[in-house]
Amino acid sequence: MERKARMKQRFEDKSSHTSVRYLRKMRELSGAPEEMAPFFDTLDRIYTKMKNMNIPGGVPLIGTYCVMVPQELIYAAGAQPVKLCSGSYTAFSIGDDKVPRDACPLVKAVEGFQSIGTMPVYSECRMFAVPVTCDCKKKIAGMLASQHNTAVLHVPVNKEDEDIEQYVEDLYGFMEKLEDVTGNRITYASLSESMRMTGRAAYELSRFIALKKQMPYLIRGTHSMAVMNAAAYMNAGIWSDQVRNLNDALEKRVRNKETFTKRQLPRVLITGSPIIFPNIKIPLLIEEMGGFVAADETCMGERGMSDPVVPVDDSFDGLIRSLAVRAIRPCSCPTFADNKQRIFRIRQMIRDYKIEGVIYHVLRGCLVYDFEYRKIEEDLGRLGIPVIRLETDYNEEDIEQLRIRIEAFIEMIKLQKTPEIQH
Repeated sequence: MERKARMKQRFEDKSSHTSVRYLRKMRELSGAPEEMAPFFDTLDRIYTKMKNMNIPGGVPLIGTYCVMVPQELIYAAGAQPVKLCSGSYTAFSIGDDKVPRDACPLVKAVEGFQSIGTMPVYSECRMFAVPVTCDCKKKIAGMLASQHNTAVLHVPVNKEDEDIEQYVEDLYGFMEKLEDVTGNRITYASLSESMRMTGRAAYELSRFIALKKQMPYLIRGTHSMAVMNAAAYMNAGIWSDQVRNLNDALEKRVRNKETFTKRQLPRVLITGSPIIFPNIKIPLLIEEMGGFVAADETCMGERGMSDPVVPVDDSFDGLIRSLAVRAIRPCSCPTFADNKQRIFRIRQMIRDYKIEGVIYHVLRGCLVYDFEYRKIEEDLGRLGIPVIRLETDYNEEDIEQLRIRIEAFIEMIKLQKTPEIQH
């Protein structure tokens, strides 16, 4: 017992130290509006202070492991969703001894958190929801189900009507499990209200996206990623209120012609495996090396929240089906067999954000994303957009190697541009 207590204390000390360091780096980057504070504070609360979410007592937590879990169902059951896909270095190092060597870092971090049982957002969840998007997520589902109440959602391989039909059935099963866990019945009224709440969040996100596209630059990409990562640990209503405050501050910058820099920095898009706090070394290196993270196509970016639910049938079943369609149809995750939609989405973002270079991030062992790299590289080559593949995991041993490659990539973009770019 004493040995386990010592292990927990070492975990907390090391994890807190890492999180403090990366939060400090994010805060020290120039140009963060004061309205960024609630997002930094949320990450600090979860990862540094090791506290639970700031929600009323008695509200049950439901842990989710993918953006394809409709939050609306959880809110409608009177519960609070929390996204548990973490980038913790410390949890990864613990899980590294417990799962196969070639498993992805996310799986290792999940196993690490479950083994140590010290973070409230993990240990106090009443149920977990795991969409099966890859082999590793399948094993996560089995691992969690052996110890906890776990709902498994079978993500279809294709996006045809008959494929989505199976997902609809899974959502009904998930709904029943939520009702059993919470003791609350999901009704038309409660589901409609939760959809209105997440709709407000989607609206504020759309404002934020429009402001991010402004030239010159209003907010750093690393700070934008903090906003999106904090959404994992905030109530959707509170998050949308804080994003509204941030949007108002950015619109004031537009009126006052304020920017965080006068330089025309190379505009970079990050795509591929998700970048999850505290594993934010790549965006920090990009901006430390003189680049600008203009857009994030990963599932921890705007992808998971930017498409609002649009019911086409004014019935309870119509609401459930609209949740299934929103989760599957617009999603550009490589779990789907035919993923031309992802190439279209990346092309669209390159145009909308005036992207000058793409960094393709691959978590070691994340085969579904790695498999698509060649296709993306060939397509971007035809557009004349440089792309670089960066493979990494949750450790910090490769930071200097990444720094060299990122610096060279940004310098290459600068050389391809007009002389107005300042070195």
